[in-house]
Amino acid sequence: MHAVVVGGGIGGLAAAAGLHRVGWNVTVLEKAPEFGDVGAGISLWPNALRSLDELGVDLGGRLAPQREGGFRDRRGRRISRFDATEFARRHGRPLGAIHRRDLIAALRDAVPAESLCTGEEVTEVREDGLVRVGGKELRADLVVAADGIHSRVRHALFPDHPEPVYTGSTAFRGVTHRPGTGLSTSFDRGTEVGVLPLTGGDVYWWISTLAAPDTGRADLEQAFGNWHDPIPALLAATPPEAVLHHDLYYLGTPLPTYTRGRIALLGDAAHAMPPFLGQGGCQAIEDAVVLAHTVSTKDTVDAALEHYDRQRRPRSQHVVRESVRMGKLGPQLTNPVAVGLRTALLKCLPAKATARVGTGITGWTPPRLPRPVPPRTP
Repeated sequence: MHAVVVGGGIGGLAAAAGLHRVGWNVTVLEKAPEFGDVGAGISLWPNALRSLDELGVDLGGRLAPQREGGFRDRRGRRISRFDATEFARRHGRPLGAIHRRDLIAALRDAVPAESLCTGEEVTEVREDGLVRVGGKELRADLVVAADGIHSRVRHALFPDHPEPVYTGSTAFRGVTHRPGTGLSTSFDRGTEVGVLPLTGGDVYWWISTLAAPDTGRADLEQAFGNWHDPIPALLAATPPEAVLHHDLYYLGTPLPTYTRGRIALLGDAAHAMPPFLGQGGCQAIEDAVVLAHTVSTKDTVDAALEHYDRQRRPRSQHVVRESVRMGKLGPQLTNPVAVGLRTALLKCLPAKATARVGTGITGWTPPRLPRPVPPRTP
C-alpha cells in the first residue's frame, strides 16, 4: 500500500513515520527546498510524548523536561506554582520542550530517506488518490493532506467552507542562550509572556498580545523592558532578525468531516487552533498515530478513514474550543476586575492542583501500533 503525504511539517512527517511503521510505502511531498518548520520552540505534553513513542520517534537528549515554575504578573510576583513532580507522577510523563528543528529532525529520522521529497509543489489532489506534482502524476491508496492552516487541499475539497479567522492576538517568538533560566508564564491585561528552557542552555520565549491584524512588528524591548527578569534580558539577547512574528489564526468553523474519498486531512489542515493550550502540534501527532492504527487494523482504506474521522474529529474540535476559551480567560483577558479575580483564584490554587488542570486533554493515551518485526539472523 502506498501513501502520499502532502506537507513535510510536524503533522506530515509524524503521519509518514506512523504509516511507515505499520508497513506502508510513503512519499512525502514538501514544497520548500528543505524540511524545516517555521518557529522557535514547542511544548510537548504527555499526550504527544506517548504518541511519539508509538510512532517510533526517538527524541534522544533533545527534549528538555520542564522543572518547577509557575504564573507571575508583569512585576514578577508569583501568582501560582507549577508542581513538576506531581505533574510527572500524575501523567506518567513530564511537560517537555524542544526546538522545532530538533523535533523535525527526529521525525525525519523515523522516515526512510528515499521517501522524503523537497521542492515538490502539489498542484492537484483528487479523491480517487491521484496527486499531481510538477509534471508528474502519482497514484496513492491514501493521501494525507498535512499542508497547514491555509491548506490548498482543504480548500479544494471544501471550497465554500469559511477560511481561518483571526484570534485577536499576534505573537512574537524567539530562542536565545541563557543558561539557568527557569520555566514561567507571566500575564498582564491582554498579554502573555512565556519562557521555556530548552536543552544546552537555550531558552524559548514567546509573547502573545492583543493587536489588530497586520499591525507590523513592535519594539519589544521598549514594550516589555519594564517586565520582570529575565524577560528584558531574553529580548535584548535575541537578534531582531531572529524574532518571528505571526498573527494568530484558527479554523473557527469546524469541518463536517476530515476525510473525502481516499484523502485524510491532518493537523492544522483539519483543525488549526490557537496556541493558548500548547496543543496544536500535539494534536497533529495524535492524528498521525490514530491514522496509522486505523489503516493497520481495518480491512479497507474506506473503513479506516471512516474510523479516523470518527475518532479524531470530536476530540480535536473539542481541543480547538478549549484553546479559544483558554485564550479568553488568559492572555486575551483585559477587564481589570476580571483580571484581578483571575489572579485571586490562581493564588488560591494549591501547587498540586495545577498538575491536574487539563488532564482530560493531556491524559489521552494513543492506540498501540504494531511493532516492526526484527530481521531473522541466519
